[in-house]
Amino acid sequence: MRDLQLVRQRNMQTRFPKISYATLSARQKENYNYQKVSAALADYGFATIRLSDDWNGADFLAQHLSGETVKIQLKGRLTLCRKYQGKGLWVAFPHSGGWYLYPHDELLMHASQLTRFASSQSWLPEASGEYSWPSIPKALKLALEPYYLQGTASAG
Repeated sequence: MRDLQLVRQRNMQTRFPKISYATLSARQKENYNYQKVSAALADYGFATIRLSDDWNGADFLAQHLSGETVKIQLKGRLTLCRKYQGKGLWVAFPHSGGWYLYPHDELLMHASQLTRFASSQSWLPEASGEYSWPSIPKALKLALEPYYLQGTASAG
């Protein structure tokens, strides 16, 4: 019986080898990240629904067991966008084996007070109005701390 299990495991690994995230296209990375954040959110009582296009800025919806539904924009890193203001959006991005899921407008307020992003070229009125950090600035670590979700990859 054990030999049969090993053969099946090897067949699965040969037929469907693990992928390398770096080789994925932008759309494939977004799909991958959606699956990963959905798994992490499941640990916190959420079921997710992927949207085919950005609905009010959201990439997907997450419904909690309590009945509350959250609109979520999926990003690759800490990001603020002028176009997300006032829409009740939360933003999710991966970090250190887990995910940050933060209310956009609340973090925008903290970032305006604690960092200088608002004086950047990309935040000028004629610019895109989008700003992201390649790593979390020290000034925002405390504000983000309550929004960290530890990710898991196993069921149950």
